[in-house]
Amino acid sequence: MIYKTHGVCSQAIDVEVENGIITSIKFVGGCSGNTQGVAALATGMKAEDAIEKLEGIRCGMRPTSCPDQLAKALKSMQ
Repeated sequence: MIYKTHGVCSQAIDVEVENGIITSIKFVGGCSGNTQGVAALATGMKAEDAIEKLEGIRCGMRPTSCPDQLAKALKSMQ
């Protein structure tokens, strides 16, 4: 599923979940090192656990972040 992000540097997140487990995450744009790190850490996790850990993280003064947008993408898949 491709999720269009809002309020962050990345434009979209391509995320795949099978049987509740995150199998693939690819951010389009954004801070390459940070988004690759988030993707590597969250891949293999239960989607519900990733949502719990990432939801609400902010980027500076922004009310959201790439990790928060990933949580929103995962929630939209439930």
